[in-house]
Amino acid sequence: MVVQTEPLLYSPEDYLKREEIAEFKHEYRDGEIIPMTGGTTNHNQILVNLCAHLYFALRKQNYRVFTSDVRLWIPDYRLYTYPDLMVIRGDVIYHENRTDTVLNPLVIVEVLSKSTGNYDRGDKFKYYRSIPEFQEYILIDQYQYSVEQFVKTEGGKWQLNFYESPDSILTLSSVDFQINFTDLYEQVNFEQPEE
Repeated sequence: MVVQTEPLLYSPEDYLKREEIAEFKHEYRDGEIIPMTGGTTNHNQILVNLCAHLYFALRKQNYRVFTSDVRLWIPDYRLYTYPDLMVIRGDVIYHENRTDTVLNPLVIVEVLSKSTGNYDRGDKFKYYRSIPEFQEYILIDQYQYSVEQFVKTEGGKWQLNFYESPDSILTLSSVDFQINFTDLYEQVNFEQPEE
């Protein structure tokens, strides 16, 4: 006879305590704690390239750029996660005064991997859309020249733009920023074995 057990569920407070001492990051999904996968050098290179260009383009303006060390709380879905990159306009709204957890990204960027691509395009995007300030979602492929840009229209619908050419230029809608693929994918090696 096989006995099925219910998965162990944690409170958000338990998760935060565990996360403070954890060696690796975890996502919290409505009671479940899920380990996050590590990144590749291509994944990291794309983020470094984008972050550097974004930081200098938005410098001395009313924006903040955060990488995956800053956690995002999505109350509607009881989700703590670590987006690869977030841009916040104006004041940062912290969750329960925790300076490691924010609530109000304008732009979220995820670099896609084989293990997370479907989640990033599906449920995670649904969760992100519940954030009132959220206006733009960028998904960057680390295996080829390919970017998906989702932009929230004034009518509340999401418009999708594809960029798939090495000479493409990604132009953000919610902030004054553009980057050509030569800079975005600088030093990225598509011949590298996959993770």
